[in-house]
Amino acid sequence: MSFTRTILKDKIRESLSSVLPVTGIVMLLCFTIAPIPNEAMLAFLFGAVMLIFGMGLFTLGADTAMSPIGEYVGSSITRSKRLWFIIGVALFVGIMITVSEPDLQVLAEQVPTIPNMTLILAVGLGVGVFLVIAMLRTFFRIKLAYLLLAFYAVCFGLAAFAPADFLAVSFDSGGVTTGPMTVPFIMALGVGVASIRSDKHAEDDSFGLIALCSIGPILAVLILGLVYRPGDSTYSAVDAIAAGDSRELIGLFVKAIPHYMKEVLVSLAPIVLFFLIFQFFAGRIGGKQLAKIGIGVGYTYAGLVLFLTGVNVGFMPAGHYLGQLLGGMRMNWMIIPLGMVIGYFIVKAEPAVHVLTEQVDRITSGTISPKLLMQTLSIGVAISVGMAMTRVLTGISILWFLIPGYAIALLLTFYVPPIFTAIAFDSGGVASGPMTATFLLPFAMGACGAVGGNIITDAFGIVAMVAMTPLIAIQVLGLVYRIKTARADKVPQVQTGEDDIIEL
Repeated sequence: MSFTRTILKDKIRESLSSVLPVTGIVMLLCFTIAPIPNEAMLAFLFGAVMLIFGMGLFTLGADTAMSPIGEYVGSSITRSKRLWFIIGVALFVGIMITVSEPDLQVLAEQVPTIPNMTLILAVGLGVGVFLVIAMLRTFFRIKLAYLLLAFYAVCFGLAAFAPADFLAVSFDSGGVTTGPMTVPFIMALGVGVASIRSDKHAEDDSFGLIALCSIGPILAVLILGLVYRPGDSTYSAVDAIAAGDSRELIGLFVKAIPHYMKEVLVSLAPIVLFFLIFQFFAGRIGGKQLAKIGIGVGYTYAGLVLFLTGVNVGFMPAGHYLGQLLGGMRMNWMIIPLGMVIGYFIVKAEPAVHVLTEQVDRITSGTISPKLLMQTLSIGVAISVGMAMTRVLTGISILWFLIPGYAIALLLTFYVPPIFTAIAFDSGGVASGPMTATFLLPFAMGACGAVGGNIITDAFGIVAMVAMTPLIAIQVLGLVYRIKTARADKVPQVQTGEDDIIEL
C-alpha cells in the first residue's frame, strides 16, 4: 500500500508540472489583456485542481490495469494464430472502445451538422476496421509506411469530393478517437501482439496501431459526408457559467460529477466485461494479478471522472471566453503567438501523452527519453496551433495545410528508422486528446465567432492540425538520430593496452 501511495504521489507530481504552466498562462492573460468573468476564472482554477489529481490517478490506473489488459489480450489472440479470431476480436474491441471514448463524445456534442450517435457509430466502425488492418499488419509483418501512403492517398482523394462542413470534422475525428481510454489499451495491444515474435522488427511493429486507427475515422466521416445530407447546421455557443457565489460555483462541479461518473462507467464497463469473459476462457492471469488490475481499474475510473469534470466544467468555458476576447481585440493577430504558447504547454497536460512517453521509454530501453519526446511534441503542437489560429483569422481551407504537411510526413517515412515513423504517427493521435477538444477547440470557436468567420469550416480542424505536426517533428528527430548514428559508425576506433576504446 505504501509503495502504491509513493507511486501515486509521483504521478500527481508529474501532472502538477504538466498542468501548472497552462494554468499560469491563462491566469496571466486573465489579469492582463483578456479579463474574463470571476466565476469563469474560479471555475477554471477549480478545474485545474481536478485535472491534476485526475491525471495522476488515471496514469497510475493505466499502468496497473489498462496496459496489462491490452498486452494480455494482444499476446493471447496472436498466440492462437487463428485469423478469424484475430479479426473478430480486433473489430469488436475497436468499435467498443471508440464508442465509449470520452473525447469523441465531447467532439460530437460540438458538431452541429451530424447527429451525435450517427457520428459516433461511423467513427467507431472506422476504428474497428482499421484496428483489424493494424493487427494484420503486425501479424503479417507489412511495412507501416506503405499502408500510410496508400490510405492517406485515399483520404485526400475523398476530401476533394466531400462537403466543406464534413472536411475539418473528419480530420478532427481522427485525432479525438485516440484519447485517454483508447491509447493505453491499443498501444498495449500492439506490444502484446509483437511480444510473441522474436524477429528484429518486432519492437518497431509494436507501435503503429494508433497511427492506423486514426485513419479509420477520417475515411468514415468523409464517406458519411458523401452519403448523408445534414439538416440544421447552426452552431450553439458554449454556455456561460452562471454562479452567483462560491457555493453555487462548487455546485456546478458537484452536479456534473454524477453525469461523468455514468459516462466513464459506460466507457469502462465494456472493456472490463470483455476482459473478464476473455480471462474466463483463456485463464492465464492469476488471482493476485487480477486483484491488482481491479484496483487499477478503480484508479482509472476515479481519475477520468475528475479529469473530465474539470476540463468540461472549468476549462471549456474559459477557453471560449479567452478566444472570444482575444479574437475581438483590435490586434487580434495576437491569438497566433498566444495560441502557440498555450499549445506548447497544453500537450504536456494530455493524459494519453504520458502513457505514450512511458511506453516508448520502456520499449526502446531509454534510447528515446520521455523528456526529449515531450519536448519534440510540444514544439510540434505549438506550430500546429499557430497555423490553426492563422486559419481562424484568414479562413484559409484546411487542405492548404494538411496536404503539404502529410506529404512531408509521408516523405520522411522513407528516410527515418521505422520505429520513429511508427512513434510519430502514434504521437499525432495521442497529442490531440481531451485538452485539445475541451480547451483549444472552444478557444478557436470563440475567436472565430469574434472575427466573424465560419465556425464549422474555420474553427474546426484545430484537432487535425494538432495531430499532424508531431508526425513531422518526431520524424525529424529520427532523421537527426539516424545521421548521428551513421557518423558514429564511421568514426575509426583504436584499442589501447588498457582495453579502453579511444575515438580518433
